[in-house]
Amino acid sequence: MKTVFITYNQAYGELILELLGHLNIRGFTLWESVQGRGSYRGEPHYGDHAWPTLNSAILTVVMDDKVDVLLRRLHEIDMEAESQGLRAFVWGVEKWV
Repeated sequence: MKTVFITYNQAYGELILELLGHLNIRGFTLWESVQGRGSYRGEPHYGDHAWPTLNSAILTVVMDDKVDVLLRRLHEIDMEAESQGLRAFVWGVEKWV
């Protein structure tokens, strides 16, 4: 199993949730409003008067065979409008209860 942490511009919210549903990824934790800035070209998303947009984030644990398709679909979404901001990070799950 793998943990996938997805951060994205709030504008992608419905699209990301639809993707998870389509891939039958049911369990996740969602943070509606998070602040951040991309590490290379991303503009700040601080939710203030100067940088009014915000991000959201999802943490999900998925079976190994779903990771590549999830990442590929997320990358396709990101390529449609790179300036919006979408990133996904993956790490292994050692134990769970």
